[in-house]
Amino acid sequence: MAKAQEKTVEEKLQAMFDLQTIDSKIDEIQVLRGELPMEVKDLEDEIEGLRTRLQKLEKTVKGYQDEIAQHRNKSKDAEALILRYEKQLDEVKNNREYEALNKEIDMQRLEIQLSEKKQRGANKLIEDKSVLLNSTKERIDKKEKELEDKKVELEKITKSTEKEEEKLTKKSERARKGIEERLIRAYDKVRGAYRNGLAVVTVERDACGGCFNKIPPQTQLEIGQRKKIIVCEHCGRVLVDNEIAGIAVPVEE
Repeated sequence: MAKAQEKTVEEKLQAMFDLQTIDSKIDEIQVLRGELPMEVKDLEDEIEGLRTRLQKLEKTVKGYQDEIAQHRNKSKDAEALILRYEKQLDEVKNNREYEALNKEIDMQRLEIQLSEKKQRGANKLIEDKSVLLNSTKERIDKKEKELEDKKVELEKITKSTEKEEEKLTKKSERARKGIEERLIRAYDKVRGAYRNGLAVVTVERDACGGCFNKIPPQTQLEIGQRKKIIVCEHCGRVLVDNEIAGIAVPVEE
């Protein structure tokens, strides 16, 4: 089987510029969505964090409530013991038993006072945590409303552009198959290095169309000859002449 004829440098440059044109159009669509996808993700993360905080607060409040219940039970037990000891006072036979029972009664009364003090402390903590709990709930409600609005906005934009983006993405994938792997790797590396995603640019007014640094006349001549792939010495972008750009495959096709 005959080996497929290797593409000329001009054909490689044309293929790379065509790919850049398609990918730039995809970038425009993504710019239209702006920061919305990131904002939606950030809001989702924030809400998740707030819900985790809310659960911890609710668990803490529940712990204080359980503590109060325990102290109430201790108080009831102490009150029951006091009643029992007071009845036993009527049956004592000597001062020693009388004093011992009074001592037990005093201890149970102290136990009641201590339990009541701890209940007041726990109630104060519940009150403080409840303020945080309510403010957290309000923040969650506010963020959920904001998230819903952002999702609706994003959905509208996505719905209006998804068909075009899908079409362009498939076209980009087809264009990539016609370019050798080493050039694709270099293209992706440079494209990922710049916010505008430009890896292949034309010479505009004697300057690189990406970083706008001047291109020497001799280099411009070599670019026009299309004998080799030339990159900008300042930014690393592939440079093509305007004639290549003029015969680029229309994106709409």
